[in-house]
Amino acid sequence: MSNPLRDPRDRRLPKVAGPCGLILFGVTGDLARKKIMPAIYDLANRGLLPPGFGLVGFARRQWDDEDFAQEVHDAVREYARTPFREEVWAQLSEGIRFVEGDIADPEAYRELRRVVEEVDQQRGTMGNHAFYLAIPPSLFPVVVENLKDSGLTERHGREWRRVVVEKPFGHNLASAQALDRVLSTAFTPDEIFRIDHYLGKETVQNILAVRFANTMFEPIWNANYVDNVQITQAEDIGVAGRAGYYDGIGAARYVIQNHLLQLLALTAMEEPLSFRPHEVRMEKEKVLSAVTLPSNISAHTARGQYAAGWQGGVPVKGFLEEAGIPPDSTTETFAAIRVTVDNRRWAGVPFYLRTGKRLGRRVTEVAVIFKRAPHLPFESASIGELSDNALVFRIQPDEGVTVRFGSKVPGTAGMDVRDVTMDFQYGDSFVDTSPEAYERLILDVLLGEPPLFPNSTEVDLSWAILDPVLDVWATQGQPEQYASGGWGPSCAYDMIARDGRVWRRP
Repeated sequence: MSNPLRDPRDRRLPKVAGPCGLILFGVTGDLARKKIMPAIYDLANRGLLPPGFGLVGFARRQWDDEDFAQEVHDAVREYARTPFREEVWAQLSEGIRFVEGDIADPEAYRELRRVVEEVDQQRGTMGNHAFYLAIPPSLFPVVVENLKDSGLTERHGREWRRVVVEKPFGHNLASAQALDRVLSTAFTPDEIFRIDHYLGKETVQNILAVRFANTMFEPIWNANYVDNVQITQAEDIGVAGRAGYYDGIGAARYVIQNHLLQLLALTAMEEPLSFRPHEVRMEKEKVLSAVTLPSNISAHTARGQYAAGWQGGVPVKGFLEEAGIPPDSTTETFAAIRVTVDNRRWAGVPFYLRTGKRLGRRVTEVAVIFKRAPHLPFESASIGELSDNALVFRIQPDEGVTVRFGSKVPGTAGMDVRDVTMDFQYGDSFVDTSPEAYERLILDVLLGEPPLFPNSTEVDLSWAILDPVLDVWATQGQPEQYASGGWGPSCAYDMIARDGRVWRRP
């Protein structure tokens, strides 16, 4: 019998991870310092980690446990989302350990195993551990092989082992499949977690909520009413100190293959039977399987490199002038492609995906642009400034949803119609601040719940979409230069103009 006095909000309490630890490779990198370490503290501060949680760092630095704890402390103080509390830090720091060693040295992994077993005994982590590989994918094979050879991936009884890998998942389809084979030598498919931090954002998940929790949108979410969909991820910064990492990867591999194609899948997918991982993934896979490139890839894709210029009132270098970038580099810093989803719902609707650095502002959004009304009983002058209706999901930085539609201008004698917007902002409607994406994703890893992580099939399908584009671009030499602070190269405007459309200004 249910308890009538039970607070109805209890069912909304977040899940707390059970006894476990996390072994972090790549502790000296920006990702660990700015995202992973602060997220671990924020989870602890919210009471979502077990009291005996253990964090083990692995690197070549000549540190002891206290040195590593100080590194974590400094990262938390600078980048954590939640307020710093000494009592939370004191409990978390008791479980921090460090192992000095070369990533290719088998002896270092034997020491790592000893420390992990010590954490089990001293912190009660019960043999449950996740290995976070915040390192370049080229190093995965040597790490996985040593983890396996040292016995660190062995499980006894109900113990679990999981591995977390960051994008990009390979640099093409063949390398992604080879990477998956490496991981599969030590971990089962449900133990491999491929991080895509965009999928941890509340506003990304809100695409599904808006679509499937309301009746007003789904009836018009199809080719009968939608003219096109534009998915944009823009940054106002350059490659900064990451030139050596970025060169050879480029905007398409780094953003379109994962972030933007995942956003496309969530926007275009059919309603799943439930939001269990298998059901959601199945619908996303159907969409990605139906994605088709245009027959003329050159005409319906665009790429560019940012040039020297001014941005935000200060002079900035061009991509080819950045330290560590060869003057003949063909790596693109802007990429745009047009695809279609060949099924009944979306037949004939173009999806435009674009991403770039040194653009007008930092913004990520999904804009669903609707067709014009088939008949407008107004004089042409009255609707001269009327745009197409649009529903825009703002992923970052001003998280929310905007609806654009036409309304009569007040005070005019005639029926003048202009664009107006209705705007929903997370910060105005909810008291609680949204957790950082890495908080949600790391907690899901520790809970063993994978709905927000793309599986190997999704990764392979995404590469199968992008590989032909990259193959064509590889024959075309240098990308077009574009002005810093603008919205990309002229070829991107030409690309969408061929379809009789224009890019939305974010």
